Amino acid sequence: MKAKVSRKAHFNAAHRLFRPDWSDVQNESIFGKCANPNYHGHNYELIVSVTGAISAETGFVMDVKVLADLIKSQVEDAMDHKNLNLEVPEFKQLNPTAENIAMVIWQRLRPHITSELELEVVLYETPRNFVTFNG
Repeated sequence: MKAKVSRKAHFNAAHRLFRPDWSDVQNESIFGKCANPNYHGHNYELIVSVTGAISAETGFVMDVKVLADLIKSQVEDAMDHKNLNLEVPEFKQLNPTAENIAMVIWQRLRPHITSELELEVVLYETPRNFVTFNG
């Protein structure tokens, strides 16, 4: 038997979408207001899910407390109230789009979750715009 277990979290962060090899005009034409040189922020909502077999011993797919602690240490502590472009190492060379943020979160969590479990990250940048990343 398989089940999916999910944990919600949130963090607030600033970012700027831009490519340094493009002009300000080109950045603005592609990224719009998100290319603001003074950055802008979001209240990100995050859902992290693991899918796998239900343990006969514990009845868990994964202990949700362990998942919550991982999200806190690997995501919230690293990204909450940060400027993603300037303070999160992965985004020194990677444009912090919602897609890339979801991917980085997945990459940060994956080594800490047993390979028998599937990992999925859903990141809401706004209540209507969200990304799902499965690796």
